[in-house]
Amino acid sequence: MDSAMRTNSEKLKENPYPGRGILIGLTPDQKNMVQVYWIMGRSANSQNRIFIEENGFVRTEAYDPAKLLDPSLIIYSPIKFTDQYHIISNGDQTETILKALMNGKTFEDALNEREFEPDPPNFTPRISGLINVESKSYKLSILKSFYNNPEYCIRNYYTYNSFVPGVAHCITTYETDGYPIPSFQGEPLILPMYNLIDETLDYYWSLLNSKTKVAILAKYIDVETKETVIKCINKYSYASNQ
Repeated sequence: MDSAMRTNSEKLKENPYPGRGILIGLTPDQKNMVQVYWIMGRSANSQNRIFIEENGFVRTEAYDPAKLLDPSLIIYSPIKFTDQYHIISNGDQTETILKALMNGKTFEDALNEREFEPDPPNFTPRISGLINVESKSYKLSILKSFYNNPEYCIRNYYTYNSFVPGVAHCITTYETDGYPIPSFQGEPLILPMYNLIDETLDYYWSLLNSKTKVAILAKYIDVETKETVIKCINKYSYASNQ
């Protein structure tokens, strides 16, 4: 398992463009359930983003509002929560999942109403995750086109009935760079998780391609108290501190 996590870390580091990514896992000391989300971008519009934290929620915002071209697919809330569930996603399906859960429906019910993003020729996959803090279980999902053919939507769901200490499962939007950009393939990758939130943030921020990474966040949920801590790194503000 350790060898697989090292291999996957190297794969992520060498990947020129995995796009957006979600990790869900448990710290080695088993004290915190963890969600990590990063955004990357090739265009000026996609690069022009930062994470803003407000009252336990996080939203994206234009770093320079004057340069914002199309907010429809880049401005959204990647994380929200209820008493029992903590949601993470790469788009406005965060709201779809939250609404479904509040109405007694499931994660899968919500995402069965959605599909990949309408951004030809890439048709960016929608990736989502969910932690159930009561059962201490989690789920991941990807909604993607069939090899960039918008006539077909593939909905993959991955359910984990318990956490493995020190291990996270990761799903990204893309397999690598290209034209069109190929969607993520295969099962979620296993990657390492760390006890300290700053260590986790710095580790994954350092793995992402320096030319296309934009921002990253980590959310730690205390297993016993359910209290949360959120920290973000934004490319522009982070660079200014170096």
